[in-house]
Amino acid sequence: MTDYDVLRVFCAPHGGYGNELGVVRDGSTLPEPADRQAFAAKLGFSETVFVDDPERGVIDIYTPSTRLRFAGYPCVGAAWLLDVPELVVPAGTVGARQDGEFCWIEARPEWAAPRTLRRYATPAEVDALQVPPPGERSEMGVPPDEVWGRLYAWAWEDEAAGRIRARGFPGRGDGIEEDEATGAAALQLTGRLDRALNITQGKGSQLLTAPQPAGWVELGGRVFLER
Repeated sequence: MTDYDVLRVFCAPHGGYGNELGVVRDGSTLPEPADRQAFAAKLGFSETVFVDDPERGVIDIYTPSTRLRFAGYPCVGAAWLLDVPELVVPAGTVGARQDGEFCWIEARPEWAAPRTLRRYATPAEVDALQVPPPGERSEMGVPPDEVWGRLYAWAWEDEAAGRIRARGFPGRGDGIEEDEATGAAALQLTGRLDRALNITQGKGSQLLTAPQPAGWVELGGRVFLER
């Protein structure tokens, strides 16, 4: 049996919620991509990280169905666990820092897979959304020229304060119907709005963001070791 840790990333202030992340600290135990993909599917988390070089922060990220060039919450979780100043992923080099109870990364929104960032009028509308079957968009109000898969639904809770209510629907068909916290989408939304955000996603996870010079975005949150 391959050893792995389970983290909760983007936890609420009291330590609850957060998106579960699997981390295989010794990636050499599963060196082949096919084996890593099968293991990620077996674990069933939104993402699983394989650490290939803990000192340099080289990691490999998988969903239950595909390998990713970059993803937000796996990078925040891995940076916290490895306590390194940067991570290396296929998309590029991710800056990392610890600041009190928060772990932060710095990355580029364009590294993340494209998704629909759809604004709703109120947080109540976001809360009321149901996950439709693949191909059905009417329940979410998504126009015909947009796909429901990889939908990030959001609304202002307090626009002046930068507080947002959001939910993420990856639509990959791999058993993950809704993401409790989606760091990559938070990066993309921050890049679009060009302002710092305090996002409550899923059942209660908290994500913080801040735009940086030259198109970079910082993304931060609390991380807890679950097991």
